[in-house]
Amino acid sequence: METFDLVVIGAGPGGYPAAIRAAQLGASVAIVEKEQLGGTCLNWGCIPTKALIGAADTLARIRRAQTFGISVQGVTVDYAAMIAHKDKVVGQLKGGIRQLLSANGVKQFTGVASFRDRNTVSLSDGTAIGARKIIIATGSVSAMPGFLPKHERVVESRAFLEIDRLPGSLMILGGGFIGCELACLAALLGVKVTVVELLEDILLLLDADVRREVRMHMEKNLGIRVMTGKALEQITADANGVRGNFGDETVQADMLLCAIGRKPVTDGLNLANAGLKTTERGFLEADVFGRTNVAHIFAIGDVTGKVQLAHYATSQGIVAAENACRPRLRRGETLVPNVIFTVPEVGTVGLSEDEARKQGRAVKVGKFHLRGLGRALAVDETGGFVKWIADASTDQILGAAAVGAHATELISEATVAIRAEFTATELGRTIHAHPTFGEVWMEAAHSVHGEAIHSPPKRKL
Repeated sequence: METFDLVVIGAGPGGYPAAIRAAQLGASVAIVEKEQLGGTCLNWGCIPTKALIGAADTLARIRRAQTFGISVQGVTVDYAAMIAHKDKVVGQLKGGIRQLLSANGVKQFTGVASFRDRNTVSLSDGTAIGARKIIIATGSVSAMPGFLPKHERVVESRAFLEIDRLPGSLMILGGGFIGCELACLAALLGVKVTVVELLEDILLLLDADVRREVRMHMEKNLGIRVMTGKALEQITADANGVRGNFGDETVQADMLLCAIGRKPVTDGLNLANAGLKTTERGFLEADVFGRTNVAHIFAIGDVTGKVQLAHYATSQGIVAAENACRPRLRRGETLVPNVIFTVPEVGTVGLSEDEARKQGRAVKVGKFHLRGLGRALAVDETGGFVKWIADASTDQILGAAAVGAHATELISEATVAIRAEFTATELGRTIHAHPTFGEVWMEAAHSVHGEAIHSPPKRKL
């Protein structure tokens, strides 16, 4: 039996960076993956959706090319070709991960892993691996509630991204980030989309003004029907489509996509053999250093039930690897940007305006609309805004939100500013290149103090 300094179970966006970082620190490392390198994010999540959304965005740009004096005739959509492009991108990135693991001396195993004991991992082919330290990075899968009929027309996000022909109409159960992203993607490609959300609004983790901007565009410009505040009941599916009752109304579509959450992947791990405990919801608890209740076993990513984002899993993985290999422990990062590839895009980081006020903080908010930017006007991307949430007494920036074109890129500057504990005044005094989208942050910082140059002053009562 081979024994390694570290064995990583799961090669997703948390697992494979953890393995590489441990190898960089001189550890002997093995990684076990039961399906595909890159995990859900690369194969059935982040990357596939962004490849398809990129294609759909290109189509949308072509359709409004007349704005720039460009006439385009005879545009058609070949969805199967889009899927082929998506698969090519995924394959290229998977190959890159395999090469990186090999180049760093990480030994790769394929199979389902389970604990024989606290220091031994068994694989489905009978192989046993010894481990001085272990990192569990098994991720999560889409939750499919029992009340949904089992039928080929009822799918979750992974299955939806594997079809090579779009339905004429699509009903999406769940108005969270995944549901709304896929709703926008399908609508851009000509699908008639209905989103059904049990709660009073979609994207409820966002501030009301940000939610309002996204929902207005989804409904008005993309033609998506958004139904909120009631459950979809009595759902049936057959060869003719899917139907359900929303109050007194019957809603129907060619396909139903379930996007109501994710659950941890722990089945088959035999956690009890290692003395590991899970929460009532099945997640593995990990402390700020990534450690579980068994000191030499760490857990990272979605399986911990914390922030279920790929970039957070990567950060957790690197921290856990360093803590597994070094005597001095490093605390995990807590400032996590969130990006949503809806139309328009959304990026948030730090405290939302609602969260700050619920904490009893006195805050000042500085907002600036993209329509006030020369660059945004020049490229006809004027919808949306950014805003800073700052502490009223110290001027320190507590949070930020962006909604509109390039919001998922713009949020990076806000993340750095908050982590560096910038004040709104400092950010406003920082020279930003012109004409760019990035200067919207400078204008919003000035707006915190009512000093924005390119927006009219507020009316004095």
